[in-house]
Amino acid sequence: MTAPDLPADAGPVAIICGGGTFPYTVADALLKSGRGAVLFALRGWADPDRVKQYPHHWAHVAQLGRFLRLARREGCRDVIFIGTLVRPSVRQLINFDLAALRELPRAIQHFYGGDNHLLTGMASMLERHGFRLLGAHEVAPEILVQEGAFGQVSPTAGDLDDIAYGLDVLRAIGPFDVGQGVVVANRHVIAVEAAEGTDQMLARVAELRRIKRFRAPLGTGVLVKAPKPGQDRRFDLPSIGPRTVDGIVEAGLAGLAVAAGGAIVAEPQIVVQKADQGRVFVFGFPETAGASE
Repeated sequence: MTAPDLPADAGPVAIICGGGTFPYTVADALLKSGRGAVLFALRGWADPDRVKQYPHHWAHVAQLGRFLRLARREGCRDVIFIGTLVRPSVRQLINFDLAALRELPRAIQHFYGGDNHLLTGMASMLERHGFRLLGAHEVAPEILVQEGAFGQVSPTAGDLDDIAYGLDVLRAIGPFDVGQGVVVANRHVIAVEAAEGTDQMLARVAELRRIKRFRAPLGTGVLVKAPKPGQDRRFDLPSIGPRTVDGIVEAGLAGLAVAAGGAIVAEPQIVVQKADQGRVFVFGFPETAGASE
């Protein structure tokens, strides 16, 4: 059985909804457009108070059969993955429902690799059942980072050099499906994002300052975020929000730079406000930038 035989851009979009604010921004954009959205909220991650404001169903990570049945009943053909979610353990994957158990050999194969490998595999699984995967930015382009400075503070020439260097580092490690962020100060790599995520990486940089393993003056150093080379941009684009700016300030960095058109921003007005208050920059750079050019 496949998804309903609907023409393109028909029927509500199924949003597989993790944590954070992005799922609701995307749902609002779809409702405003008249397309409609149904949230499939992941237990333990999605915010119950926010979810109840939209058409929704609750599910656990491994309940593929429940999703397929309810999405078809709702008339959904298109699916979006959006929101924070910690990579599940193999033990969690064993708790599949019957439909997911049929996919278990493929699912385990996809599990052994980086996040992009896993997510692309999960997308292929849904597509085999007749659904179409979309990127959140395709239906809500306003969440994409634009080029230039967000607020009153702009990067200096030294900051721009660190940004270009950081982008080259990300391009070098990207084929290994590592994280999407790096902290660079005076062309010195201070931290690389891995499984801990951006917020915890910034907390680590702040601790490195505290114990004097990172001795550059306050206001030195940049967090650079960009998609991995060849990344499937339908999901897991680099993201920033107010908490990211808080982490930049706490770590004593000059600012953060993200790939314009290749990253998404939550609550941009609050991001600008916090950046101006903390005297740090938030900057969207063209993805063609790089120190090697």
